[in-house]
Amino acid sequence: MSGAPHSKRILKTTVAAAAAGAVAFAPLAPLAQEAGRGRDPLSINIGQNAEFTRVEFGGVIGVRSRVSRDGDKVVVRLGVSAAPDVSRLRVDPPPAVKAVETRMARGGGTDLVITLAPGAEARSGVADGAVWLNLYAPGKAPETTEAARPATRSVVPVSAVSSAEKTVLTFQWGAPVGAAVFRRGEAVWIVFDAAARMDMTGAKALGPAKDARWAAGPDYTAVRVAAPDGLAVSAQGQGGTWTVTIGGATPEAQGVEVGRADDGSPALVARMAGATKAIWLTDPLVGDRFAAVTALAPGKGFAGERSTIDLTLIPTAQGLAVETPTDDLKVEAAGDLVTISRPNGLTLSPPSAALETGDQGADAPRRASHPALILDEWAALGEAGFSDRYRRLQDAAAQETLAADDNPRAPIEARLALARFLVGSNLNYEAIGVLNALIAKAPNLQGEPEVRGLRGAARVGVGRLEEAQADFAIGGLSDDPSARVWQGYIAAEQGDWEGARRNFAAGATAIDSFPKVWRARFGTAHALAAVELGDLPAAQKLLAYVFSQDAPAADQLTARLVQARLFDLTGDKDRALGIYKAVSRASLDGIATPAKLGAVTLELDKGAINPDQAAQRLEQLKWRWRGDATELAVIRKLSDIYLKQGRYREALDALRSAGKRMAGVPGATEIQADQSNAFRALFLDGAADGLQPVQALALFYDFRELTPIGADGDEMVRRLSRRLIDVDLLDQAAELLKHQVDERLDGVAKAQVATNLATVYLMDRQPEKALQAIWGSRTTLLPAAMNSERRALEARALMDLGRYDHALEVLDKDQSAPAREVRADILWKQQKWGEAAPIYEARLGDRYKTATPLTPAEESWLIRAGVGYSLAGDRAALQRLNGRYASFVAGARSGAAIRVALDDNLSGVAGAGDFANLSSQADTFVGWVNSAKQAFRQDAQAKPAA
Repeated sequence: MSGAPHSKRILKTTVAAAAAGAVAFAPLAPLAQEAGRGRDPLSINIGQNAEFTRVEFGGVIGVRSRVSRDGDKVVVRLGVSAAPDVSRLRVDPPPAVKAVETRMARGGGTDLVITLAPGAEARSGVADGAVWLNLYAPGKAPETTEAARPATRSVVPVSAVSSAEKTVLTFQWGAPVGAAVFRRGEAVWIVFDAAARMDMTGAKALGPAKDARWAAGPDYTAVRVAAPDGLAVSAQGQGGTWTVTIGGATPEAQGVEVGRADDGSPALVARMAGATKAIWLTDPLVGDRFAAVTALAPGKGFAGERSTIDLTLIPTAQGLAVETPTDDLKVEAAGDLVTISRPNGLTLSPPSAALETGDQGADAPRRASHPALILDEWAALGEAGFSDRYRRLQDAAAQETLAADDNPRAPIEARLALARFLVGSNLNYEAIGVLNALIAKAPNLQGEPEVRGLRGAARVGVGRLEEAQADFAIGGLSDDPSARVWQGYIAAEQGDWEGARRNFAAGATAIDSFPKVWRARFGTAHALAAVELGDLPAAQKLLAYVFSQDAPAADQLTARLVQARLFDLTGDKDRALGIYKAVSRASLDGIATPAKLGAVTLELDKGAINPDQAAQRLEQLKWRWRGDATELAVIRKLSDIYLKQGRYREALDALRSAGKRMAGVPGATEIQADQSNAFRALFLDGAADGLQPVQALALFYDFRELTPIGADGDEMVRRLSRRLIDVDLLDQAAELLKHQVDERLDGVAKAQVATNLATVYLMDRQPEKALQAIWGSRTTLLPAAMNSERRALEARALMDLGRYDHALEVLDKDQSAPAREVRADILWKQQKWGEAAPIYEARLGDRYKTATPLTPAEESWLIRAGVGYSLAGDRAALQRLNGRYASFVAGARSGAAIRVALDDNLSGVAGAGDFANLSSQADTFVGWVNSAKQAFRQDAQAKPAA
């Protein structure tokens, strides 16, 4: 990471606190914005030296950031909704960072996700009012804290100094260890995060305390000291020495703060510097189970006592202690944070319960009976009108915000009243801003049900459905019927019809409490879900409910679209068409466009318009309304028409126009499936066979990203390459096959396609590339037939390069038909006539017994056999050949050449030069090429039959 310093001030966090162990580093060079750190709720500062890059999260929100590790990803949970500015990390990433992204957290807030480079490491902690994250390049990370910690003693000496009022126990570990010290009833527990044997010989006299017993586990040691209730307990630590005092003056424990999770999740988070681990113990006398969370020196404890239904935090002199009646409580120590949670969340009171009660004006919008409910009265303006009411609510909220600067328990009623008014008045962007500012001021309010319910409703109003879904998913809204109604509406908007019906049913008791406009919208969405799932009677009842609400015209027309769909499915197509045509005249394109699509579809089905007319009207609709499920529905219908007309390019172009920009829109999955199915039909099911090979190749290249992964995609390429081979487009065929060999296949499949590729290269007279294809795809356990074919191709390539002896070595004793054919050609080129001629004759076999005319390849073999016997002076063999094949001369394509080749009068008289012109007419290469093409065609025909 490079760049000039932006400020003279360097990061103020000490390097000693930042490093994971006692390691000295050079000063950090500041690389990011530093100004205003104390004033901004969240500041992100970046610095670098030769060893690592430091990222600090400061401010009232930044200091509450939580750092966790997930494989090669470091996740920083920030308590803000807006994505932070991390452009510096993205544009100029340090060596330790592979990628940086931000994402919305499930319970609210934002996750900063840093993907580490291979071998890179990260450390995190809290110091000087900021959360720090050190990113180490590969090989630069120091040893972990555990590894850097000196070895503790296997036997720990324990000494006691006692009087009548108190006893002081000293534990000499010899190295820093974490500890937890607290009282439970008439016993004091002292828990360490390392295993050792306690030498209690120096602790016989315990003063006011009674006996002390200890036990060691695999990674901890616990000491239980019986001490009368009422004796104070304190703890101090320095290095590897811990001192515990029982009795005497009552000290004030401090240093451990416990609060709600900032992300709004139903969990508690304790901020305790140097927390090491949570250790679960069972009290031998009481029999219950509790957790002790240890922390390194210096001493820090939890002064108060906090109880919930799920747990009790008891006072401690050092560390943290948690009692619970449950079996699934989870206590995790990570850095300086201890998180206490349950799989389904803790049962906690709302965050607002800890705030002061505000003075709410008599005319301020009152709280609804459900946290996600909107009331009609919220939008009431009074006699003075909108501006006056808005100003008064805004002034009250501003005064409350100022009070919150000095008082963390300041009320939030005025700000919530303003948010209610804005949501009720459909000023959703303004409402989101008010609620975001409220959360930025007090991050724990992310767990306040009404805050999340109001923000979720406002986000639905502006179309931010995923963000709204996160708001309604918090634990405080999980069983609330008003939130379930919103979740049903969001599910319907996202095409999750089953989820929509399930949530609408769960929120049925709250629907009638919403304003009529939202009752109509919820009813329409529920009716659409019922239609999509085939529950037409339920859809009919829901639509009747919608029409009874006297909703605005736009919402009534939206319901009419669902009604037209219902009529279409019940067979009343004329009535459906009438509604579509009526709604299509609406001035709102968002409503008119789906109505026009429905009308085109019905008119095409009825034969009122032809496919060309329908396509023309749909092309216009495609550009009239963009960006939602309606556009996708238009594209799907248009492409379907084009496919039925055989206009494959137009169909694929239409489907492609949806693009990845609409990946989250309902119907996007179906669009992707349509593209894949169309491409599969073209190149796997034979729909493109009617196209010219060049046209098919162009279409394939233009849409090759649709090639499926796996056997089907490979078969598509092979089929297309065979068509190109048929018309001698060998370069293009080789390019397709080579991509398969290099990028997609391995093992036997790669060897098979590489064999085809080598064949194409040899047909195109490129023997060097053929050898590369064969040699680059060698593998074990190939079928015997494939091995034989590959040997023959390798020998043919070597023969074309003039390496005859090497070619014969490759063939060795292989007597398969391809091997014998190549061997004969090699011997012919070596002018070993007497050895080549019998092989050519053998290739003919008993062909003379069949009276049908010879094929061109058979004529070539016959001519070469005859010429070979003549040049070798083997008159007897030539006479035998003449006796068998003289009758084929009359019907042969090369009859004159065969007649000369079989003339035994030339045996031993004519030389190779005399037969040169005759031999050129018997080119076996042409016959081999034709045979290879035929083999490709037969293979293509055999695959569908199989």
